[in-house]
Amino acid sequence: MKQLEGKVAWVTGAGSGIGEAAAIALAGEGAAVVLTGRSRDKLESVAGRIGAAATVEAGDLTQSDQVQAIAGRIVKKFGRLDILVANAGTNIQHRAWAHLTAAGADELIAGNLNSVFYCITAVLPAMRAQQDGVLILTASMAGRFVSGLSGPGYVAAKHGVVALSHSLNMEECVNGIRCTAVLPGEVATPMLDKRPVPASAEERARMAQPADLGDLIRYIACLPKRVVMNEVMMCPTWNRGYVAALKTKL
Repeated sequence: MKQLEGKVAWVTGAGSGIGEAAAIALAGEGAAVVLTGRSRDKLESVAGRIGAAATVEAGDLTQSDQVQAIAGRIVKKFGRLDILVANAGTNIQHRAWAHLTAAGADELIAGNLNSVFYCITAVLPAMRAQQDGVLILTASMAGRFVSGLSGPGYVAAKHGVVALSHSLNMEECVNGIRCTAVLPGEVATPMLDKRPVPASAEERARMAQPADLGDLIRYIACLPKRVVMNEVMMCPTWNRGYVAALKTKL
């Protein structure tokens, strides 16, 4: 029997990258997966590859009413909600303080932090009723270390995601609920295209791949209820930051 047979997983940002890979991996382990993102076409494409185990619920996760409505429909349809993969996120090209605007800051906070809060508050009632649930939040290495590469808005938002993940374990452990903050280093996803200097194809090939993160998320979701992986980092072996530092020493 597959380890997630009978479980229901809600994956946000599921139209591409880490979210797509996570949805495929969870479905492969037997879970029914609900795919959410803004682009219905992308979600339908992913659902087509997964098959009958996938359901599409398109929506804007920066809008709390839409998030609550989607969670409500999931619970109504399946009678339960076992796993949340809060993966949706964004960045902007003009991210440094020299160029950052109030509108840009709003976009970063809404897309990377508010959306995660909304999803968590939407799923907790069902998980508390079950006395069981796993939340997996895609943060970033930028959520643990301050980096000029990612920009201050993204760094601040992802630090917030890491903090709220740990706070969930502090409060919800008595309800059988576990939360993991996943902190990837560079991953070859479409978000790289928004960097001021996009990475080359050769550089992306050396990065962690979405499937690597998808398999990690599957592993976390399959852990026994008695344990929680509070925080985990996954980085490419050829870490460009490390390599750059080594070159300065030579």
